[in-house]
Amino acid sequence: MNPPRRTSKKPRKRGRIFVRAAYLFFLTVGIVGLGCAGYIVADEYIYQGVEAAKFESATKAIATEPPIASASKRVIVNEGVIGELEVPRLGLKVAVVQGDSDRILRRAVGHLAATAMPGEIGNVALAGHRDTFFRPLRKIGPGDAIAFKTYDGDFEYRVESVEVVSPRNVEVLKPTGARTLTLVTCYPFYYVGAAPNRFIVRAIQVEHSPSP
Repeated sequence: MNPPRRTSKKPRKRGRIFVRAAYLFFLTVGIVGLGCAGYIVADEYIYQGVEAAKFESATKAIATEPPIASASKRVIVNEGVIGELEVPRLGLKVAVVQGDSDRILRRAVGHLAATAMPGEIGNVALAGHRDTFFRPLRKIGPGDAIAFKTYDGDFEYRVESVEVVSPRNVEVLKPTGARTLTLVTCYPFYYVGAAPNRFIVRAIQVEHSPSP
């Protein structure tokens, strides 16, 4: 009789090592991913809280200062956050910063520098990410009120239209002959990856309460 063959345990051991290594790898990737996401969310939350407090403090200071000192104060504070945007019906409230860099749009809504400022005749254009601050815009519609508080007073707008356009359509950012507000974000809202279109909200100014 032939003696029984010995079964090698090496392949089975190697398989367990491979599975364990793969488990540890994906566990590490998951922990790092969650950590990065947590950092981004925390950074947004902290930035918004700090800037909201600074904005409220600055507007109170402007209201109590003489006109000349008040005007000087506006020049200083306008170097960063220029105001606060709010859509009451949607529970949207966010700081607005001058510029549209990736860093700005990760932490706030950005004002496109080439467009008008609130109160001026023209088109005030604001951009925001669809998966953070501008996510509530998916439920906005004609007639909704939009408030834009700035160091020069409070401006109220009323939504006139909502549309989806191609990224190549820059007509929505062109100057207008009226005091208008344009909100821009990517579309669809739940698209995975770089969204193919842009969601445009166009509103017109209906009221202005100047600062003291």
